[in-house]
Formats: sequence, structure tokens, C-alpha cells
Amino acid sequence: MATGKVRPRRSKGPVVAITGAATGTGRLLAARLAGREEIRKVVAIDAHRGDVPGVTWRVVDIRDPLLSNRLSDVDVIVNLDVEHSPDVDSRDRRTHNVRGAQTVVTAAAAARVRRVVLVTSAMVYGAAPGNDVPLAEDAPLLAEADASVAGDYLEMEDLAATAPITHPGLDVTVVRPAALAGPGVDTVLTRHFEAPRLLTVKGSTPGWQFCHIEDLASALDVVVTGEVAGPVAVGSEGWLSPGEVTEITGKRTFELPAALTFGTAQRLHRLGMTPVPATDLHYVAYPWVVDCARLRAAGWKPLHDNAAALRAVMEETTGRHAVVGRRVGGKEATVATAATATVAAIGAAAAIHRARKRRR
Repeated sequence: MATGKVRPRRSKGPVVAITGAATGTGRLLAARLAGREEIRKVVAIDAHRGDVPGVTWRVVDIRDPLLSNRLSDVDVIVNLDVEHSPDVDSRDRRTHNVRGAQTVVTAAAAARVRRVVLVTSAMVYGAAPGNDVPLAEDAPLLAEADASVAGDYLEMEDLAATAPITHPGLDVTVVRPAALAGPGVDTVLTRHFEAPRLLTVKGSTPGWQFCHIEDLASALDVVVTGEVAGPVAVGSEGWLSPGEVTEITGKRTFELPAALTFGTAQRLHRLGMTPVPATDLHYVAYPWVVDCARLRAAGWKPLHDNAAALRAVMEETTGRHAVVGRRVGGKEATVATAATATVAAIGAAAAIHRARKRRR
């Protein structure tokens, strides 16, 4: 009778690679998958080594053309190495996001990885006063193809759409989270809640929907292990009304006409006073709520509701101050908010004056 040690049976599951695995959602997903018996191995990819145990670390920039050499044993790759901070120059951000996604897809095809999961954003649907609430996952992508981060996501979506044609046999799934929330999240949307008072647009009724990064990680777990096909929307159930947002944040609002709001914001952006184009303000003014039908059908449920996710945003932004996406000091934020409102009021008065002169 043999007395040697019995070797553990090796899982026949997939080898999953995760980019951006050292921080944020990538770190959470790597930790989740490392503990699953269905996964044979987790390959953690980042520009620096992280602290997730039980994974194989491969330190490499995802834009490196030699990335394919690090994917020879991989079955599925999830791209979470996406830059969305408003402080990053828009050209540098686009280079990172779009070239990174292109390299991941090309490297995956060269290494015969069978599936790529690209994480973009529900921002690709666009925010508009006439949007259905909620939007179906197969709704048209109506975001502006400009220099905003939504423009980055649209280019990544185009890449996902053409990849199966360019690389036959490669399956590409897109995952579109709602407004991200949680530790380390810094976006133009979270900075909206760093303002002393919250901007609203006259006549609009936004519906705030969030996606906590812990819920995004659990959703990606289901997409990878459950073979959920895309496009896949991810977010908390339902949405918050403006009144609920005011109650949770404890912040008052100020209301401006749409034309004045976006026109002023665009002028400030052209002058270099704000880091984001006016189209980014659409996402705080109009609804872009999504229905997470495919994940719901797969049995997935978020752990965080929208109220809890917004509280996480408020906790993360405590002590920070921003106006139209630009970080400023506390006193400067108050002055800037008042100045913006004043500029808007002057603009409105001028428009009324011009209209009256025309009627004379």
C-alpha cells in the first residue's frame, strides 16, 4: 500500500488574469477569486506588486506590447486598470485607458486567451432628460464622443464591438457599472458631492444610482465564473431622488437654467479653470439609471443600496472641497460656488435685457 502524500487534485477551472489588481476593484476581485475552488489560478497584473495573497503576481504595464508573453497560461482576463481621476490630463488619461484596453485585447488574442472582460461605465448610455428610467442594458450608447472620460469609455466599447471581427474566436464582454463608490474612488461624479452646495438644473429630475466597488467585484465574479454574456450593467437596485440625496448628504442645492449651467461650465473649461468638459455635468443633472437584468437573472444581488453607497461617497470625500471637478481649499470652494452662481445670474439678467430690447 502506498504511504506517500496524496497530492491535491488540481482544479480544471479557468486561469483568470486581473489587471489593476493592486488597488480598488481589481484588488477586491483578485482576493475573491483566489478563494474560489472553481478557479485554477489567479494572475494579478499591475505596474507594481500588491498585497493580495494566494495569487501569481506579474508586474507589467498593460500598455507594454510584450504583455502577451505574460498571458500564455490565461483563459480569461478582466481589465480593471482604468484611470478616471479628474486630476489626470485628459490626453494622458485617454492614452492610458484606450491604449491599455487595445493592448489587453491584442495581447489576449496573441496568447490565445479565450475571453476578455472590459469594464467601462454606464456613462456610455449618456445622461439626458428623456432617458428611460431605468435604461435597458441593450439601450443605444448616446454619450458624447468628446474628451471626457465618457469618451474614453465609448472608444473602449468600440474596441469591444470590433474585437471579435479583428480577432476571430476571442469573446469580449463589456461590464458597465453605475457611478462608482467606495474607498479610493475619485471621479468627476464623487467630486460633485465635495461642493459646498449641490448644483441642480432647472426642470431636470436626476435619479442617482451608485455601484459600490465591493458590488462591482462580486458582479465580476459572477460574470467570470457564471459565463454571463454582455453587455452587463452593474449597480444598486433603484435610484435616489434629489430629495433623498439632500437628506443623506445634508447639503443644500442651488438651481440654474440648463443653457446657462452648461454654457458657463464650458467657458470655464476652455479657460482651464475646471478639469472637466460641460458634458460631464450632464451626469449630475439628468438620469442615467440602468437595469441590471442579466446579473439579476444569474442570481446576483448587490450588498449595498444606493443610500449606503452615497454615504460611502460622503465618508470618502470628508474634508475635501471641489467646484465643477476642481479641488480647492474650503474657503476658495465657498467663494467659487458663489462666483459661479453670480456669473450665472449676471448671464441670465443680460439675456433677459437683450430679449426686452428686441421686443421694443
